Amino acid sequence: MAKYLVIVESPAKVKTIKKFLGSNYEVMASNGHVRDLPKSQLGIDVEHDYEPKYITIRGKGDILAKLRKEAKKADKIYLATDPDREGEAISWHLSKALNLENKRVCRITFNEITKSAVKESLKHARSIDQDLVDAQQARRMLDRMVGYRISPILWAKVKRGLSAGRVQSVALRLVADREEEISAFVPEEYWSLDADFSVKGEKKSLIAKFYGTPKEKLEIHSREEMDQILTAVKDASFQVTEVKKGERTKKAPMPFTTSTLQQEASKVLNFSTTKTMRLAQQLYEGIDIEGQGTVGVITYLRTDSTRISEEASVAASAYIKEAYGEEYLSSGKGAKKESDKKIQDAHEAIRPTDIRRLPAAIKESLSRDQFRLYQLIWKRFTASCMADAKYRTTSVKIDGGGYRFTVSSSSVAFDGFLSVYVQEEEEKSGNTTLVKAIDQNSVLTLKGLEDKQHFTQPPAHYTEAALVKSLEELGIGRPSTYAPTISTIIARRYVAKEGRNLYLTEIGEVVNHMMLQAFPSIVETDFTANVESLLDMVEEGKVSWKTVVSNFYPDLNEAVKKAEEELQKVKIEDEVSDVVCEQCGRYMVIKYGPHGKFLACPGFPECRNTKPYLEKIGVACPKCGKEVVLRRSSKGRKFYSCEGYPDCDYISWKKPEGEKTEKTEK
Repeated sequence: MAKYLVIVESPAKVKTIKKFLGSNYEVMASNGHVRDLPKSQLGIDVEHDYEPKYITIRGKGDILAKLRKEAKKADKIYLATDPDREGEAISWHLSKALNLENKRVCRITFNEITKSAVKESLKHARSIDQDLVDAQQARRMLDRMVGYRISPILWAKVKRGLSAGRVQSVALRLVADREEEISAFVPEEYWSLDADFSVKGEKKSLIAKFYGTPKEKLEIHSREEMDQILTAVKDASFQVTEVKKGERTKKAPMPFTTSTLQQEASKVLNFSTTKTMRLAQQLYEGIDIEGQGTVGVITYLRTDSTRISEEASVAASAYIKEAYGEEYLSSGKGAKKESDKKIQDAHEAIRPTDIRRLPAAIKESLSRDQFRLYQLIWKRFTASCMADAKYRTTSVKIDGGGYRFTVSSSSVAFDGFLSVYVQEEEEKSGNTTLVKAIDQNSVLTLKGLEDKQHFTQPPAHYTEAALVKSLEELGIGRPSTYAPTISTIIARRYVAKEGRNLYLTEIGEVVNHMMLQAFPSIVETDFTANVESLLDMVEEGKVSWKTVVSNFYPDLNEAVKKAEEELQKVKIEDEVSDVVCEQCGRYMVIKYGPHGKFLACPGFPECRNTKPYLEKIGVACPKCGKEVVLRRSSKGRKFYSCEGYPDCDYISWKKPEGEKTEKTEK
């Protein structure tokens, strides 16, 4: 009987796919990449046509030995790594590492891990797409060149442990530019004016906002301007000059792409991009559902397409018609954005693999966070296949004293997709209603005026969601790069995350300044976006990958040589704490290690004393009155305890809201 070997990336997929394929198929995992450029050197022969030097990744020898053993027994080998450039490259590396050139090797891809999708992929087996592989090789080599040539300069000029990256340096620049905008921002004064009217025959007041004159909209910039308007309107008679009724349509949202999922999960669930991708990976690879076994519940999570398959569209239409009624069906389908050139249309949008697998039905099989993310994906996809929402709108113009006030309202006429999915901004705005009966004959009496002074606000600090949105809009990186890019700039401490906001640190400021000074093209957003376009052209077979690499390296090499000679050394001082080293009497400094902050004696190497860094939160211990400090458990979970531990045994998982202390240490 024929024997087939299927090689996937993740061990989590093995059990699921094995169940779908039966006893003739052996399913094994490569555990991700098996070959890469060496860590100890550049690994690219710049003297000989930029040939890469690939080696087996440390620790992968045993895995490759087992795969070779099974490959020898197999009549046919299916490489079923992820359906993107990186997955294609892993399949290519596997074929090289396992010496499969003379074997019957096929490449298969599926966007969802379901029985029908996996079995269908076997019918459409193909050879490895070398253009996809070359596009990934070019990306890997460009990233290696930037990282390995520029990072040593940062070590020499600033401190060891820093790094530069082709995409991460641009992301850092975006955060730095936003900080500069905020610092340079000059607030401008403006005023608002609300008029409170009573309407004859109505109990409810009518609050209208100042618009300007009947001819034009006016901004109020000062107290003097406001006083002039108040004088003109306070004793004026007012009349309704226009009541306009209409209808507004709110379009159903598109299903999720990688970036929109990351943005919405951040806004709605407060998930970091890394957490969102980790949970989505688990949902894609397979969840053990009671009564169904292990099955992938969402489609592939790295995509910039909003397309959905015909099969998924038909299934969604049938479900919506049955659960909500025919009027809730979309007139069109969840269509892709045709104008977006970057779409990798082999993929679909992120959607549930079966719309009838309702979130509530599988809640017990999911962790709390898996459930929340699955529910978000399910609702968004279902909404994308539903009819638009319709609102009744009314706008009223009120004139008096030579000025105009306006008021508008909207109420849902038909909820459409809103019956399933309400976005955050929709929840905030909600329905607004006017008094029941108002027309041009309504008699108005001015009850009062409320004027308020305001100042324009600076741009908001980036959040992870906002940074992902900017990276996507500027064409920087691809779906798979957003989360690791942001994780890297936070891990390197170039950017600090406080609450949801990202702030530039001192070290981030220094690194960004050096990159701007010595490598301006690397951190230029247009340049980085152009590189992505070139990689797309490699994928399409229009440009040779070596052309891209060979055009890039000489300029980088020149810039590196110049930077080594011209850049000045920058000394970044450690932050001094108020904790005294009990061994030598110096004030200890705050250092950063793999597990976060710790205190160290600045007298190293003579004095090697270190201590945990206890971050005070400015709240007194409810038991003894000392400071409460933030600690972390062995698994990294935050908890709060008294700084006097073990003498005081106060501990809490929740942040205490007790009496504030005078001094809060940051």
